[in-house]
Amino acid sequence: MQGPQSSVTRFSSRVADYVRYRPGYPPALIEWVHGELGVRPDALVADIGAGTGISARMFLEAGHPVLAVEPNADMRAAAESWLGADAGFRPVDGTAEATTLADGSVDLVSAAQAFHWFDTHAVRCEWRRILHAGGLALVYWNSRLLDSSPFMAGYEQLLLEYGVDYTAVAERYQDDATMRDWFGAGLRGIAQFPNVQRLDFDALRGRLLSSSYAPLPDHLRHAPMVEALERLFQHHARDGYVDFEYRTRAFAGSLD
Repeated sequence: MQGPQSSVTRFSSRVADYVRYRPGYPPALIEWVHGELGVRPDALVADIGAGTGISARMFLEAGHPVLAVEPNADMRAAAESWLGADAGFRPVDGTAEATTLADGSVDLVSAAQAFHWFDTHAVRCEWRRILHAGGLALVYWNSRLLDSSPFMAGYEQLLLEYGVDYTAVAERYQDDATMRDWFGAGLRGIAQFPNVQRLDFDALRGRLLSSSYAPLPDHLRHAPMVEALERLFQHHARDGYVDFEYRTRAFAGSLD
């Protein structure tokens, strides 16, 4: 049975699904970083809470060298397997609050989907330490649209019914006002971009099981949850697919 897990270990049993089924980020995000924010394409990025490498890959493909800081050994190994052949990629065993990186050593701190697990006071101090003068922090994540379609509304209801600690986890995501306060006078920009995954049933199941609050096969709720997911899919699928909709929210600024 599942019990309480720390933010570091709670994804260890979900690495394969995370790699295969978690969404990436829309091209408009990196265009915004290079355009409005003025970040050079060769800027050194510290990708904090890099996980299996989804966000690191985005920066590598755009030309950035990346220090992928991740404390979970299983997720870090998955990122190395996926991205290790890229000369610009270097995995780092560290946490968001204690990255192990040198003072003033990076141009851009990137924190994607994992930001809501961090101690936001401690990371502000740590990221200010590792950024060089004029460097920026970029915080962004994919927010699932809860009621943009009947399918998405049904998926939210499924999580409320079967999820393990779902409400507590969902409430951790920061709103715009909180992020404005966190950046303070250093805030440089806020942006939002649409992002959609088109999923068949196997991919939808994998997407669900990549979530830390989805009960695993040894949990009593697992089988009924998967059965409910299949009913939801069959009701809403068109040509064998459903659209899983997000809004990518991004915040950037200095931490001086």
